[in-house]
Amino acid sequence: MKKILVIDDEIAIRDLLELVLKRENYLVQTADNGTNGLKEFNSFKPDLVLLDLMLPDYSGYDLCREIVKNSAIPVIMLSAKNEIIDKVLGLELGAEDYLTKPFDNRELIARIKVVLRRYDTGDQAQNDDTNLIKCDELEINLETKRVLKGGNQISLTAKEFNILETLSKRPQKIFTRDELLEIVWGYDYLGDSRSVDMTIMRLRKKLEEDSDNPKFVKTIYGFGYQFGGDSN
Repeated sequence: MKKILVIDDEIAIRDLLELVLKRENYLVQTADNGTNGLKEFNSFKPDLVLLDLMLPDYSGYDLCREIVKNSAIPVIMLSAKNEIIDKVLGLELGAEDYLTKPFDNRELIARIKVVLRRYDTGDQAQNDDTNLIKCDELEINLETKRVLKGGNQISLTAKEFNILETLSKRPQKIFTRDELLEIVWGYDYLGDSRSVDMTIMRLRKKLEEDSDNPKFVKTIYGFGYQFGGDSN
C-alpha cells in the first residue's frame, strides 16, 4: 500500500482528503502546518506528498523546495491560487503537479495515480544488464530508478531522474530544451524551457564534482544537452 502525506492547515480539507484517499486504499498521515509536516515526512516516509501552498508557518514553495532537495519523493501542490505564474513557480521548484482548489476528487485520484506510476521505484532489483547504464563511476538502474556514484546512492527527484534517463539512453544524441520539456514534462506543461535549465542545474549539483565543468550532463552550446563520459 502506498503512503500519502497530506500537509494542509484546513481541517475540512485534511479530513476530506483522508477519507477519499483511504477509500482508494492508500495509507494516509496528515499535518496541519509545515513544521509538523516535516516531522511526519521524516517519520512516516510517504511515497507522495499533497502540499498546500498557503501554510501558517511555512511557504509551501519553500517546503516543496526542501522536500525535493533532500529526497526523491514526488509532491503535488494544492492551492486556491489559480494564476499561471503560481503554477509555473510550483512546478519549476520541483513539484510533480499542481491542482487548484476546489478540485474534483476523481481528478485528484487520477493525478495521484499518474504521478505514482511515473515514479514507481519498484522493489525488486534487476540483474538484466539492459536496465543498467554505467558511465565511469556512475551507475543508473533504469528499473529501480536508483543512481549510484562511486557506490554511494544519489537521491534524485522524478524529473531529475527522467532527464538523466533520457540523456543516458542515447548518449550520442543532443537533446534540445524543447525536446526534454516535451519528454519529461509533457506536451501540456504550462511552463517554459527554463524548467529544463533549472532541473539540470540541480541535477549537476548532485552528480558533478564541478558543476561548472560537468562530466556527465554536458551543455552543447547553441543546441542543447548531451550525456557525457565513457558509458557502457
